[in-house]
Amino acid sequence: MHAHAGEPAAAERAAAITSQEQLDPSSFYDTANPMLRMLQQAADALADLPRDKTGRVDWMRALRSGIISPRSDLQGNKPMEVLDLDVILKNTKEMPYVKFPHNSHTEWLACSNCHDKLFVAKAGANPISMDKIFRGQYCGTCHDRVAFITHFSCERCHSVPHGKIKAWW
Repeated sequence: MHAHAGEPAAAERAAAITSQEQLDPSSFYDTANPMLRMLQQAADALADLPRDKTGRVDWMRALRSGIISPRSDLQGNKPMEVLDLDVILKNTKEMPYVKFPHNSHTEWLACSNCHDKLFVAKAGANPISMDKIFRGQYCGTCHDRVAFITHFSCERCHSVPHGKIKAWW
């Protein structure tokens, strides 16, 4: 793994996360409610989904293999509006540029999930940084939480070599 200043502590925390880790239900459920035991446990619900190299659910593989098929609305009658647009982010210092593929996000999310709550839909208007992502802002709203862990998957975003910067994976 390619480490940068300020990353070791975050990387160590991420390394401690295992695919067996479960959230404390008391942080989001009323544990006094007797119906709580009726809910399916996350580990059971996610058990048959494909995993990435960190042991987390690989949501894109699950989507593209047809294991899951999100709906565009409650009835599921409308097709998803997929946007085939890659955005290249070049403020990456000594890292390959970031390629943001709208298509892999809009295959199952509406544009309104991110715009304009998380991202202003204008080039250069979002001061994205790894520090902010690690703090749960911008991409970090989902990544490192639901979507893949960025600490061990640099190449999934930093995928565009430039100049003397070469990919190390």
